[in-house]
Amino acid sequence: MASTADAIAPVLQAVDALQSNADREAKIKAHEYLDNFQKTATWQATVAILQVDLPDHSVSVQQRMFAATTLKGKIIFDISQVPRDARSTLRDTILTLLKQYQANLKPIRTQLCVCLANLAIQMLEWPGPEVLPLVFSTLGDQEGLPCVLEFLHVLPEEVTEGRKINLSEDNLARRTKELIEDNVKLVLQTLSDYAKTSRKRIASAPKNPQLYECITTWSREIPLNDIVNSPLLGHIFGALSNALAFEPAVECICAILRETRDVDESINIINTLAKHIISLQPHIKEAAEENPTQYDGLTRILAEAGEAWVVLIARSPDHFRPLVEAILECAARDQDRDVISFTFLFWSELKQYLLLERYQQAKLTYADIFSKLVDIMIGHLQYPTPEEGEDPNEDLFDGDREQEEKFREFRHQMGDVLKDCCEVMGAGACLFKAYILIEEWVKENGAGSRPGHLPKWQMLEAPLFSMRTMGRMVPPDEEEMLPKLIPLIVQIPPHDKVQFQAVMALGRYTEWTAKHPDTLDAQLQYIMSAFNHTSNDVVRAAALSFKFFCNDCATLLKDHIGQLHSFYSGVLYNLPKGSREDITDGVASVAAQVPVSEIYSTLKMFLHPIAGMIVEKASMATTEDEQLWVADQVQLLTIFFQSVQPYVGSGSENPAVKYCGEVFPVLAGLIDRFGGSSNPTSVPILERVCRCWRYQVLSYRTFMITLLPQLADKLAEGFSTSRQGCFLWATDAIVREFSEGQDYIDSTTTSAIYSFFESQATTFLRALNDLQLEAFADVVEDFFRLGVDALVFYPYRFLPSALMPDILQAATASLGLLKEEPLQSTLHFLRDFLGYGMESSPFSLYSPDQSQSSSVNPPEIRARVHELLRGQGELLTRSIMTGMMYSFPRDCFPDASGVLLALFQVMPREVAQWVGTTVSMLPAGSVSPEEGERLLNSINARVQEEEFRKIRSLLQDFTNSYRRRNVAPREGLGRLEATRFRFSG
Repeated sequence: MASTADAIAPVLQAVDALQSNADREAKIKAHEYLDNFQKTATWQATVAILQVDLPDHSVSVQQRMFAATTLKGKIIFDISQVPRDARSTLRDTILTLLKQYQANLKPIRTQLCVCLANLAIQMLEWPGPEVLPLVFSTLGDQEGLPCVLEFLHVLPEEVTEGRKINLSEDNLARRTKELIEDNVKLVLQTLSDYAKTSRKRIASAPKNPQLYECITTWSREIPLNDIVNSPLLGHIFGALSNALAFEPAVECICAILRETRDVDESINIINTLAKHIISLQPHIKEAAEENPTQYDGLTRILAEAGEAWVVLIARSPDHFRPLVEAILECAARDQDRDVISFTFLFWSELKQYLLLERYQQAKLTYADIFSKLVDIMIGHLQYPTPEEGEDPNEDLFDGDREQEEKFREFRHQMGDVLKDCCEVMGAGACLFKAYILIEEWVKENGAGSRPGHLPKWQMLEAPLFSMRTMGRMVPPDEEEMLPKLIPLIVQIPPHDKVQFQAVMALGRYTEWTAKHPDTLDAQLQYIMSAFNHTSNDVVRAAALSFKFFCNDCATLLKDHIGQLHSFYSGVLYNLPKGSREDITDGVASVAAQVPVSEIYSTLKMFLHPIAGMIVEKASMATTEDEQLWVADQVQLLTIFFQSVQPYVGSGSENPAVKYCGEVFPVLAGLIDRFGGSSNPTSVPILERVCRCWRYQVLSYRTFMITLLPQLADKLAEGFSTSRQGCFLWATDAIVREFSEGQDYIDSTTTSAIYSFFESQATTFLRALNDLQLEAFADVVEDFFRLGVDALVFYPYRFLPSALMPDILQAATASLGLLKEEPLQSTLHFLRDFLGYGMESSPFSLYSPDQSQSSSVNPPEIRARVHELLRGQGELLTRSIMTGMMYSFPRDCFPDASGVLLALFQVMPREVAQWVGTTVSMLPAGSVSPEEGERLLNSINARVQEEEFRKIRSLLQDFTNSYRRRNVAPREGLGRLEATRFRFSG
């Protein structure tokens, strides 16, 4: 006993440290110790903590809970440590522990039931037909019923999660049949018998929440018809009137409803359930007024029924209309907007069916319901109304910003429902409802309003928001409602929230305005006047709507480019950053429409002042804010180069490129000023300049050839001195646009471009030797994205090059990074590289003389890949497997396993040997000899059969299992540290 006490003492102390007010360092040490204990603990020590008699308070509840979760992890991951002939003893120990905790400490009892369930799954020598009888006979007395119900509750869930257990697919399938499928009748009878009984500790068994939790988990296993036609169904719906059992009963009903989604197979069950579901409708009103919890549950049940039976609702509208009306009532009565979201998916799915030709009669039947739904949604869109006597312009959420943000997000969800209504009823009918509300407000309050103080403004703002959110559904040729609505909106007096919605609403109908130019002037005047509003939100809305107007009405505005320039230059520097970009995007759209002969002068008119400001401010920019301001101005230039792309015939000068040449010294000067060292003074400026150059290349393509030499020189110089990845990002655009195999690119240019790439690659490799890899992670990402395009567009130059071994070595080293984005780009590069080692090319290749394209890799290209792999393939294989077992983020697994698949496809026998070497190097005890041998035998068998995709699955399963057992934190530590458990019987 002394040795056991000594063994568990440090564990108990570490748990206490996590639960105490110890300093951060002590908590970290305790966490690390407990994490290691969970993976290396002896079974005896774990069980000993749980076996202490309950009156002995020297072992706390939290310490027992930690031991229970540790025991669960050991059964799931480390059961191979227990000899088969000793597993029955472990089973009996768990049953004994369950009897010890059957009357109290429910969370521990639950964990022990999970332990027993996982042991039952893996303990093949425990015959399946004997599992439940032994549990029932051992724990089935009156005091042990909570344990029996808990075990029945968790067993199907743990079998479903069986893939995390190191058990073969065949054995798992056999145990699933033995433990679940073969026991459904026994479980159904047991639950039915229990529902008829009463207990001392709980007034009536049908009120016991555990009963409904069990039915919920077994509803996916027991034939639903058996449940519905048993007395259990009456107990389930009866439990809705009991506060203790209400929530589990709701979950149970929803689970049963989800199992009826195949409506044709479940039609008889649905007819039985529908009577019970519809009978809930009379309780909605009372629940909404007096019992929020009950109201929540009823809404969930009705919405779940609607979603499950939606196709029947569309097929038989007269029969199921009461259900739809009940769901509508739930939405209507939700004054606090707490449960209405449960109905949103139903309305969306019903809409999908009603749009089909075959359900047009149902569409007519439900038209009035959707009409009422529009009224309900617009009503719920209203901001809170202040109490009588309160200032209507005061903060309506009493300073609760989180609640206000939640309300705003919720409004957009309701806006989606309004879009659904538009599709069912027609946009005009929905707009009519908004029009009536706006018109009524104007008639009642318009004359007595004054700027900033609108009476009952919430009643005006809500229909404006609805009009805004329905904008996408209104066709540009709508002729009935918008001609009435638009003139109303531009007369609305200034008020921050109302004018914000009015301006945003106008911005949603710019395609309609483009077809109705007579309304353009009034709308633009209204929006442009909003730039003078004192509210930043209104100003931002005005800038965004201005952008939309310019984007969609550019052809109408191109003759007014001078006036637009005057407005633009007058307001630009009075706006927030995002709004400056919005109006720049707008005027750039209009500038793109002017004749080609006027492009150069237009660009100069708009951009020359900006370029001048850049030069002026850059010379004095020393603080971070000043430098960010300069970077933002460069972004304005980029927006113009992205938008203004004139069509110019070959052989002619592109006027946009002419201006690019004029602004080039300004941008190059920024590189010299802020990137002329290995420690650049402003990375944002460098990134914006490179982005500007990148989009010049993408926009003007071969017309940029005259600027290529100086552009390439500046990118090479900038990367060499600053080592910032943005220079590689810009290089990538050049490599992509000026690639081999294009008739309009001569061989001299492509050779120069490839030499430029090699220069950047050489700089990258040198920098990689000088810097810590983690500090260089972003540059690694940009380089291997560039490398992917070099493989695509210059494979015959890149793959045979002398740089390729070093680049492959750099890619292998980069697999040790912990950041997801550079890992993804490196893995993509490796997958594409390995694609050239196969018979079929991953891309369409051009022959070296550019005379033809092919989808077959030439022999010399394949041989080169094999040569490189013979030198570095083993290290690459080891790095991929190590990453999957230890460090790769979860989202990198598909690409990592894809690299392993490609390796096997290129050199199967060699890679199989390398995998075996990697497995043999794993720490002792982390993989059992049997598991390692089984993996390698399976791989070799698949290699013989050339079933490489099955090898990919084998390695995915192996690395996932290894990581769960040996690397990933096991369950319980985070919860133990963050929460003090509440325990009850």
